[in-house]
Amino acid sequence: MSPTRRSWLLALPVFALLLWTVAFPNVAVIAGSFENGLGHWREFLASPSDREALTTSIGISVASVIASVLVGVPLAFLLSRFEFRGRRILRAVATLPAALPPLVGVISFLFLYGESGIVTRSVQNVLGMSEAPWRLTGVWAIIFVHAYTMYVYVFLFVSAGLERFDTTLDEAASGLGAGSWVRLRRVTMPLLTPALAGSMLLVFMTSLGSFSAPYVFGGGIRVLSTQIVASKLNGSLGLAYVETTVLALSAVAGLILFRRLERKRKYTSSGKGSATRRVLKSRRTQLFAAVLSIATVIVLVLPHLMIILVSFAVDGAWTTQVLPPEYTFENYRRLVAESQLWKPIVNSVSMAVIAT
Repeated sequence: MSPTRRSWLLALPVFALLLWTVAFPNVAVIAGSFENGLGHWREFLASPSDREALTTSIGISVASVIASVLVGVPLAFLLSRFEFRGRRILRAVATLPAALPPLVGVISFLFLYGESGIVTRSVQNVLGMSEAPWRLTGVWAIIFVHAYTMYVYVFLFVSAGLERFDTTLDEAASGLGAGSWVRLRRVTMPLLTPALAGSMLLVFMTSLGSFSAPYVFGGGIRVLSTQIVASKLNGSLGLAYVETTVLALSAVAGLILFRRLERKRKYTSSGKGSATRRVLKSRRTQLFAAVLSIATVIVLVLPHLMIILVSFAVDGAWTTQVLPPEYTFENYRRLVAESQLWKPIVNSVSMAVIAT
């Protein structure tokens, strides 16, 4: 058998799998949106709620990208460019949000920062307020949750870019008289453009398809992901097809935009140097880095600790208290004793393995 034929035989199963899992569902959705001609599309365009869902989805996605960049890029620079005590621990903890499934992360934020959350109740008691100091609902609540769960993409991509960054280029620019801001803008960031554009695209698409955060914290705000489910439950399957198609087209538009951004400012380095870290020697700077590291670790670990804490709480005992007043192993005993409780776990793990 010739190598060409062998390659085709190996590629055919992969091609068939892609047709079945990628092409067919998308074609079916697009075809379904036209099952009534342009009727469902006219219904979508005439619906104020659908137009609101589209604009809100795009707005939240763009804001989530900005928030993730504002958190992920400085953190990547801090942990990749500087050496200080606790850096490795902070770097490991910085990726923890990626370990929380979307719905679990949303629930943990609800228990932490919701109207009856631990942090909210603590602030309320300390300040002696009669009502909760804030309500975790609306657009800003969704962006807040997205920023926590999605900044990891920016952090990992930019950190990888900085690890491969040739610092001799920065030193050469400094020798030519370029200041810190000029070096960052003209040397470092252009070389990080591919990593930054890739992470921004990932955040945009993840945010665009997010369902858990808008569903829990939306407070009546419509986004395309929740609107699709609502249309399906109301029996408007054709409209749901249109909304799904619009969501996919929005994602494709984002893909094109970020790809153009990457190509517009794509630079390569031919240097043979390597990334180096600057050791913080000033005591004041070391103290600031230590305090910042501790605060960051606490913020990042809290949602994980919250899930563990609530798993030991007694059902119905936690009402107005800051922390659960009673704890038990009963929840775990039921998990072991009742076989039906294992079915969702087995299904989730099975789907994850198959997808992998």
